[in-house]
Amino acid sequence: MRTAIWLYLFMFVAFFDLHAQYPILSPFALSLGAAPSFIGLIMGVYSLTHLPGNLIAGYGVDKYGSKFFIVCSLIVAGIILLFQSNVKDPWHLLYIRSISGFVLAFLSPACLSLLARIARDRIHQSKLMAGNGLVHTLASVVSPAAGAVLVAKIGFTTSFSVLGWILIITGILAIFGVKEKEMLSHKADKLSSKALLDPHGHHASQDIKEGDDGDGVSIPWLFFLIPMALSCSQGILFFELPLMQSARESILTSGVFFTLVSLGALLSISFWFLNKISPFLRTISGSIGLAAVFFGLAIQWPIPLTVSLFLIGMAKGVIYPALAALLASITSSSRYGRVFSLLSISYSVGAFIGPMMAGQLRDHISSYFIAFFILMLALSLLPLRTFKSPMLTS
Repeated sequence: MRTAIWLYLFMFVAFFDLHAQYPILSPFALSLGAAPSFIGLIMGVYSLTHLPGNLIAGYGVDKYGSKFFIVCSLIVAGIILLFQSNVKDPWHLLYIRSISGFVLAFLSPACLSLLARIARDRIHQSKLMAGNGLVHTLASVVSPAAGAVLVAKIGFTTSFSVLGWILIITGILAIFGVKEKEMLSHKADKLSSKALLDPHGHHASQDIKEGDDGDGVSIPWLFFLIPMALSCSQGILFFELPLMQSARESILTSGVFFTLVSLGALLSISFWFLNKISPFLRTISGSIGLAAVFFGLAIQWPIPLTVSLFLIGMAKGVIYPALAALLASITSSSRYGRVFSLLSISYSVGAFIGPMMAGQLRDHISSYFIAFFILMLALSLLPLRTFKSPMLTS
């Protein structure tokens, strides 16, 4: 449990730094003279450079463990933020963000892999993943407003420096806080084999080929369109909110918008009884709800923007923990790094496509309709008939 607490602390700080930049990156890029389409590229390239980092992290975490990647990712990301504080040109910001995306790509697979390994059984895994979602959400609740306040008080340069030093100090603490031992992996394998017995006493999980679940049912590649569409819609939202007229007039307003999304997610994650529901069903129902809200925004429904943002957050609070719990429950512990790497790659691709599409098409079609269309397309392409009982039961 101590290891889990340390991991939650490190992820909280990392997510705090990341989300604190959301309401200030677009205004910062505008202050450097960047056009809206170029801002979309700046936001998207961060996720694009996640891809090679995710690929390396997947095999690296399985082979060498999580600690090295957690420590290095935090410290190097902090150093990069110190350089970002002195950026004077939009192209330089693009280069810095691309490097930052590569470095931080190692953090999430490493942390999720270690969390999954220390779980006692499926229910415990689901709770740990929900705890990860809770930490993520708590960080995202306070960080957008905090980032906006920092900029309002001390300016862009000093704000990025402060955030950078926070990451560096946290990385140093990770050297002493993460006690990764080989026994964790053996314990997780042993307990996982017990936890995955079916009601008749037969093993529901074996060491199988990558991409197969415990019962030998393949996870269709089309399944990863769900996390890709989710991050794509989120990228569109994070691109649009700071560019709204009310947000441009006050950077604090932009921070409040992001905080509302996080508060909605916090409410959903606080419903612990949701962990007893199949993570697959939670993923599908949450995605449908999220698509419905984006459609409402696209047609300018009468529901206030603040309520819509809160509903988007509630949907995210259901989906994100469910996706991680689903993959953890059907994967051998020796392959956690690679599976969570695939999940991160899906998020990265979507987060790259979203702002890019919004930046290029926002003058011709509602960005929120694009988000709705992508989510519904991913859901419609999901081959439901291939998901048998292991994925439909918790």
